[in-house]
Amino acid sequence: MKKLLFGLMAVSMIAVSCKDEKTPSPTQAATSATTPQKQPTKAEMEKAMMDYATPGKMHEWLAKSNGTWEGDITSYWEDPSKPTMSKGTAVYKTILNGLYQEGVHTGKMGEMPFEGRSLTAYDNAKKVWISTWVDNMGSGVMKLEGVYDEKTKSMTLKGFAVDPMSGKESGVREVITFIDDNNQKMEMYCEMGGKEQKMMEIVSKRKK
Repeated sequence: MKKLLFGLMAVSMIAVSCKDEKTPSPTQAATSATTPQKQPTKAEMEKAMMDYATPGKMHEWLAKSNGTWEGDITSYWEDPSKPTMSKGTAVYKTILNGLYQEGVHTGKMGEMPFEGRSLTAYDNAKKVWISTWVDNMGSGVMKLEGVYDEKTKSMTLKGFAVDPMSGKESGVREVITFIDDNNQKMEMYCEMGGKEQKMMEIVSKRKK
């Protein structure tokens, strides 16, 4: 752990040095001449890295959803007026000292077997939730960021995914509602033709 911290500290010091090498504007030069910038101490940098790498209450809360879940999936991809129904299973567990939650998702897309991987994190520095997603139906990585609303018991995540037809990114929004400890609902929306459309809904129940 100490080697990791010292390595990260070295990167941080390099970043600080590079930042200081930029040519200051006349105003910045005058300000820095009268008010020297305080460089972080080794102890301050070490504490910041320790805080960043230590699981907290948000990580403990996320771990409560570890286990096996079964979901009823409603898809609107082909024709929003004629949604298709299927079932899926998700197995969640925390990894890397409790900092991340990994999800293994299996099911079927039509007659084809489906498998996906999710990784959920709470960034201690940015104070946001981050989610990444990959599956066997594509070759890209979807990344979403957002916050949790205690009033609605829901997490709203926003980001982008690649449209395989155009090769360009389109907006994605997910809303995960934590109904109770054993029931959840995920709603996924995508930008289609400049408008946001609901593409999927998964109502999940804890199996064990």
